[in-house]
Amino acid sequence: MMFLSPRSPGLRAAKNPGPMTWASSESSASRRTMDSGSRAVRASGQRGFVFALLLALLAATPALAQDEPRRPVHTFSIVARDAETGQLGVAVQSHWFSVGSMVSWAEPGVGVVATQSLVDPSYGPQSLYLLRQGRSPEQTLAALIAADPHPQGRQVAMVDARGRVAAYTGEGSIREFCHITGAGYSVQANLMGPATICEAMSRAYEAAEGDLAARLMAALHAAQAEGGDIRGQQSAVLLVVSGDASQPSWGGRVFDLRVEDHRRPLQEMDRLLALARAYNEMNAGDAALTANDMAGARAHYAAAMRLAPDNHEMVFWTAATLAAAGDVDASLPLFRRAFRMHPPWRELVQRLPASGLMPDDPALMQRILAVR
Repeated sequence: MMFLSPRSPGLRAAKNPGPMTWASSESSASRRTMDSGSRAVRASGQRGFVFALLLALLAATPALAQDEPRRPVHTFSIVARDAETGQLGVAVQSHWFSVGSMVSWAEPGVGVVATQSLVDPSYGPQSLYLLRQGRSPEQTLAALIAADPHPQGRQVAMVDARGRVAAYTGEGSIREFCHITGAGYSVQANLMGPATICEAMSRAYEAAEGDLAARLMAALHAAQAEGGDIRGQQSAVLLVVSGDASQPSWGGRVFDLRVEDHRRPLQEMDRLLALARAYNEMNAGDAALTANDMAGARAHYAAAMRLAPDNHEMVFWTAATLAAAGDVDASLPLFRRAFRMHPPWRELVQRLPASGLMPDDPALMQRILAVR
């Protein structure tokens, strides 16, 4: 697929007769793309404030060259905040390679952003910068659109750490396009098969149970079941971060998963999410062990192995950790299981004492190697 410059005939040819649209949870709990409206800057009624934001924006991040190609990442996505945990998340699916490298942006305790359609990736870091400075999503989006010489091809949505939402769809997005904002979330799509994708995503997200990651995935599955991207499927991303602003911008990631190229990316994402949950349990077990909570550690390790029963590495490291902590009797059945699943673990365990990961105790090693 050809990359399109903001000045190229391809961008102008993609323009639709429908209205440019804007939505914010600060003024409405739910907005539809076909609502009447005007451009974001006029709608905001804050020209002086917008220009002040633009100065801060330009000082914070270098502007992209106006003739730089914009990648046509047409897709469907959801951004949301969990009101109970404060977690912030964005989930995306597209028929485009490595959609997560351009569309999804998040920072713990600050916000999440999806920038798509004829995508300008700079909307991601620039939005997070302004949100970090205390600007609302509506103010942030107004500033970005005002600074963009070609906003008609953009589709952008964001949620901040307070659950405030703003979304925008330019009239140059390729039909079918839509966005819907609700309490603490926004769903958006372009180049879809049917025009009902956003309604399906909104219903699924609001009806779903479980943690934020599960509800984000429910919205993506609903979009695909409704007809999805008219071109098909290729890549997906799921990014969930903590609501704790004290976490560093590169940390606080609860889930950070990508499917770069796959015939069924959502099913592959489901598999990766289940595995990520298992590794999160392993990490929680390590933390419990560090806190001298052996019972808690064993419970987390057991939960991890239930979630990923075929993962022999989890079995081995659980065994090694328990043995190193002195719970040798509990470790031996796990060593036996790991050795049967993957015989090279028998060699690896003998290397651990030299790295300080197990006691340098020949009697202990003899007991471990004796299991069959």
